[in-house]
Amino acid sequence: MPTRQTSSSGKPKSPRIQVVLPEELCARLAALAESESRTVSNMAKVLIQQGVERLEQLQRPAEPAQAPYPSGPAAAADRFRRELEQQEQGGTRRLRGAPRRLRLRQPPLSP
Repeated sequence: MPTRQTSSSGKPKSPRIQVVLPEELCARLAALAESESRTVSNMAKVLIQQGVERLEQLQRPAEPAQAPYPSGPAAAADRFRRELEQQEQGGTRRLRGAPRRLRLRQPPLSP
């Protein structure tokens, strides 16, 4: 279990782990982080989260087979809820690259 540290203000810090990576893997991680405008540390956190979620999904017992699209308002609500939960599990997608600059034009002068 990682050591729980406290900040200078006394609040507990998030748990930390130390990982040793081969240089090639570290370079690949840095390239991924750069392409998504993230820090290397944040990119590692995101990839660990996704990997843990994927492994947890594989270890869950399979749900009983259901018709893909049952009919009725309750079934439609359940399907909608499941789709939203699946999107939520995918995590928030970040914008790639720096934001583009907008050019603001002055409105024409009225006579």
